[in-house]
Amino acid sequence: MRRREFIATMGSAAAWPLAARAQQRAIPLIGLLASVSPPYEPFVAAIKDGLNHTGYVEGRNFAIEYRWADGHYDRLSQQARELVNHNVAVIMLVGGGPTIEAARAATTTIPIVFTMGDDPVKTGAVAALNHPGGNVTGISLLTEAMEPKRLQFLHELVPNVALIAILVNPNNPQADNQLRDLHAAASKLGVQLHVFKATTASEIEAAFANLVQQGAGALLMAADAFFNTQKEQFVALSVRYALPAIFPYREFPAAGASNELRSKPCGRLSQSRNVCGPYSQRREARGVAGAAGSKDRTHHQPAKCKGPQPYHPSPPSRPGRRGDRVKRREFIGLLGSTAAAV
Repeated sequence: MRRREFIATMGSAAAWPLAARAQQRAIPLIGLLASVSPPYEPFVAAIKDGLNHTGYVEGRNFAIEYRWADGHYDRLSQQARELVNHNVAVIMLVGGGPTIEAARAATTTIPIVFTMGDDPVKTGAVAALNHPGGNVTGISLLTEAMEPKRLQFLHELVPNVALIAILVNPNNPQADNQLRDLHAAASKLGVQLHVFKATTASEIEAAFANLVQQGAGALLMAADAFFNTQKEQFVALSVRYALPAIFPYREFPAAGASNELRSKPCGRLSQSRNVCGPYSQRREARGVAGAAGSKDRTHHQPAKCKGPQPYHPSPPSRPGRRGDRVKRREFIGLLGSTAAAV
């Protein structure tokens, strides 16, 4: 063999393994920005499950770069910029409004797929439901829009309670909107509200002790991503103080809570595959589908455990029942069962 041909052959042989390894590494990278901490694993599992249904398997044809804010919303801006610097193909958000603001400030070109509890048009996340515009799209769970409805249910279930406590996270950008809607609903219902604020686990503990001391007879937890990671604490404190409480998600009654008007956040995150999957193969968002709202309905946690005798309030003066209303007797019975379950 001629020397020149031999050298060329050796060069191509040396380059082939490098090219092969480079091709193996060239799988789409998805950035996941979460305002919460890694215990939010059910949500991440739902995202992966949704992608798996469309043929995407982590480690085979896509990878995920994680950023967790651990409830510290002030970290999100820096973490969003880090994901942009990693040249991710798409940014998926867990934790609603705070993550959306951070991601939008970090990039106007990388597609952003969100889940949020509020109206994405009202909050400015998208221009319209049918034409979101820009590089942002996603799914609304409508949990924050349902705050007044949850307050109405709680009032009907414990009508003799004169003072209802509202627990809100002031670091949530939607906190003011939540309180405005709740105060408007309370005015129509003739209910007195007392607002308590918490941003950490220790502040949640202190808020419960304070609200009971102030004479609150029931609690509504305002929807918040950080609060969702503290569901066991909320349930334990509700039982400790024998306080009827209503929460946004089914994970709370699954942990032993008494009542809920729920969305299915994990299921909606799984549906994010419909917009995230295609983005993992391209960098530009073109013809993005509109944000889709979810259906909300009532649900209760079955109770089979024996517990203390429940308190039976007098029925409301308004006759008749609505199909979307939790049965009062079942709800009161659940208050007793939670004491035995926790």
